[in-house]
This record gives sequence, structure tokens and C-alpha cells, in this order.
Amino acid sequence: MSAPASGRRRRSRFGAADRIVPPGAQSARSVGVMAAILAFFAAVALALALAAGRLAENWAGELAETATLQIFTDEPDVEDQARAALNVLRTTPGVRSVRMIEVEEQRALLEPWLGPEAALDGLPLPLLIDVGLDSAAFDRESLELRLAAEAPAAVFDDHGAWRGPLVLTAERLRVFALASLGLLALCFAAALSLAAHAAIAASGQVIQTLRLVGARDGFVASAFTRRFALQAGIGAAVGTALGLVLLALLPQASEPGFFLVGIGLAGWHWILPLAIPVASAGIAWAATARAVRRNLLKWS
Repeated sequence: MSAPASGRRRRSRFGAADRIVPPGAQSARSVGVMAAILAFFAAVALALALAAGRLAENWAGELAETATLQIFTDEPDVEDQARAALNVLRTTPGVRSVRMIEVEEQRALLEPWLGPEAALDGLPLPLLIDVGLDSAAFDRESLELRLAAEAPAAVFDDHGAWRGPLVLTAERLRVFALASLGLLALCFAAALSLAAHAAIAASGQVIQTLRLVGARDGFVASAFTRRFALQAGIGAAVGTALGLVLLALLPQASEPGFFLVGIGLAGWHWILPLAIPVASAGIAWAATARAVRRNLLKWS
């Protein structure tokens, strides 16, 4: 009988403490709404950071292992040039694969950009050769010297001129998204401190009365921290869920006609936003506890 009785006493004590915070106060209600809004933006910022990371890794990794060689068809000896270029590529160390890109495949790649009604038949498309590289063993300077001697009309492009700036942009975008997450957390903590100050001011007479009858400051502080942490956790869960719904509705990189990296989450990354409500409750607990203690010390 003693254990259930002690449990009832603890529940009664916690319930009495929670009633210190006015449940209908504007500051208490606004915590959940504010947490939902900030959690929504936090989920989007987190998805943007992860997407930028995937983009940077893709451009710096997989795309760095590919290149193209093109020969313009207005050359009089284009076929001889193509055969010479293929022979050079197949005998160059570091070249893993060589594949001719058919004209039909080039047109299929251009059609989504130019539209199905574009006169692609009239375009002077070059002969394209897709080249797979082993960057550890590949020597570009040696290849270009051989091409200049045996196939001078061939132009080798490893996409480095445009890939480098894109990788840098993606990495900076990831830093920006992570910095935005940190800024959202700071704004949330500051707003919670203000809300806690307002709630304590509204409950000043109740707190002073409790002190007169022997209530300790820890008893009072626990009431505010539990209430605000619960409100923040629930609100952040709702905001995170809305953010995940939005991300799930966004087009993915694999969908036809969508050439940019998918901003949505991928694979196990869907688990990471689940930490947002937990982090929001933790921030609410820490910020509220600090604000309450500072106010209680002023009244001592």
C-alpha cells in the first residue's frame, strides 16, 4: 500500500505544481504555436542541408569519374577523327570505359530542355563519347597531348570548369542551412525565455503565496519547465510532421523532367527530423529553467 500511496502523492504534487502556470495564459498557449512554426522551418532547413550534402558528394565523387569527348560533325574527316579518338581513349591508362553516344540519345537528352516542338533535326550535334575515368590513374595532360597528335579535332571535357563552382556552392548552401538551424534554436530559446518571464509575472501572487506556506523554488521551477517543455514538444511534433508532409510532396531527382537534386529526404535521413521535437523540448526545458531561476532569485 505504501508504494501506490507514494505514487499518488507524487502525482498530486506534480499536478499541484502544474496548476501554478495559468493554462489559459497567452504566453503558455503561444509556446506550442511558436514551436510548431520553428520546427516546420527547422525540418525544411535540415532537409536542405542534407540535400546540399548529397549534391556536393555527387558532383565531387561520381561525376568526377566521368568525362566527355566531342568531335564536331562539320569536320571533313570526322569519322577518321572519331576512330583515332576512340583508339587513344582505349589505350590511355586511367580510362575505364568508352561509349559512343548516339544522336537519338542526344536528342532525347535535349528535348526536356528545348521542348518537344524544337527543331532538333536541324541542330548540328557533335559526335559525343562518354568516358569513364579512374581519377587515381588518369593523366589528363598525357591524354590531351595524344589527342592533339592523333585526333586534333577532338575536345576533351572533364566538366571541371563548371563542376568545381557547383560543388563549392553546394557546400556553402549546406553551411548556410546548418547555420539557419542554429539560428532557429537561438530564436526559440530567446522567445521561450520571454514567454517564461511573462508567465512568471502573471503568476507572481501565486508564487509568493506558495513561498509563504513553505514551497521551495525547485517546486515552482519544475512546474514551469514541465509545462513549457511539454507545450514545445507537442508543438514541434506538429510542425515537424507538417514539414515532412511538404518534403514528401516535393518532386524527387529520379522523377522525369526533374533535373535538380531532390530537396526531400532520402533513405535513413527520414529518421533525423524525429530529433527536432526532442531538441525543442530540451531547449524549452533549459531556457525556461534558466529564466525561472533568475526571476525567483530577484524575488528572494
